[in-house]
Amino acid sequence: MITLSHYLVLSGILFVLSIAGIFINRKNVILLLMCIELMLLSVNMNFVAFSRFSGDLAGQVFVFFILTVAAAEAAIGLAILVVLFRSKGSINVEDLDGMKG
Repeated sequence: MITLSHYLVLSGILFVLSIAGIFINRKNVILLLMCIELMLLSVNMNFVAFSRFSGDLAGQVFVFFILTVAAAEAAIGLAILVVLFRSKGSINVEDLDGMKG
């Protein structure tokens, strides 16, 4: 039988992997965006697990709002990356220093 603690441990592992991905790889912007999405998905897993085990649907409804924001963030982030790649020819984080005002 899968308990709430199993879901929370899996969510914690996903969250730690996403934090490690952000700190280890600071050169590729696409990987940074993927790690942020993984972090949001681990938080969503917590909401769904708590919602399921408490019998309330509020957590699952809240997940839909988070997924909507995450999809918008991914679309805007990828659009910015396409514009950066067209202007700079690279998507390395070190090349983004030219955007400072």
